[in-house]
Amino acid sequence: MDFSGLIAILVPAAIIFLIFISGVRIINEYENGVIFRLGRFVGLKRAGFRWVIPAIERMVVVDLRTVARDVPPQDVITKDNISVKVNAVVYFRVINSDKAVLQVEDYLYATSQMAQTTLRAIVGQVELDELLTDRERINREIQQVLDSHTDPWGIKVSNVEVKHIDIPGDMQRAIARQAEAERERRAKIIAAEGELQAAEKLSQAAELMSQNPATLQLRYLQTLVEIAGSGNNKHTVLPIPLDIIRSLGGIVPKG
Repeated sequence: MDFSGLIAILVPAAIIFLIFISGVRIINEYENGVIFRLGRFVGLKRAGFRWVIPAIERMVVVDLRTVARDVPPQDVITKDNISVKVNAVVYFRVINSDKAVLQVEDYLYATSQMAQTTLRAIVGQVELDELLTDRERINREIQQVLDSHTDPWGIKVSNVEVKHIDIPGDMQRAIARQAEAERERRAKIIAAEGELQAAEKLSQAAELMSQNPATLQLRYLQTLVEIAGSGNNKHTVLPIPLDIIRSLGGIVPKG
């Protein structure tokens, strides 16, 4: 075989090889390939070694892993007319690769924009106290609304977390004063409840002693011992019951 014949064989082989190489695609385990043939969707390619027809078929690779996207701080006016800045993080993933490519131009950008508008809408429907104390419920509401809106795109929103709530300085001071007033109110209630319980116990003790004079005498003697044993008093005054004075013939003024 002469040189020209060798060239005639090698050139077509090289062209075929280059065409074959240009159509080779490697799809990772966490990806799907959406195949278009002459602009028309024809199917999906799973993980592994794949080949598409050059210049006829085109493959769009879609990542199936969960994506975490920050929602930039949003200026929101709450239901009680308080201006706050709220940001969040959204966790979502593609569950239908064909819908993610066919139904929306850029599913990452679209989901991010939808998360921003949903965050503003939900936060604007609640009061500031609810936003601060009932964050779990608000997270669930945002997740459910966002998931329903992105479902036609083949997107599953698994979780939404409100990260930070920026409150104006004057409102922070008002909240601090409110919290301090609440703590004082609780302290007064606890003190009043303690006094009420003590009064009830004293009343019960007085009633019990009045029914048993011996108990009253024992309590009297115990009090004398406590007074005498204190050691800080130079003079000790011992109260004598009126009954004892009368029994000794003492004159006790009446009234």
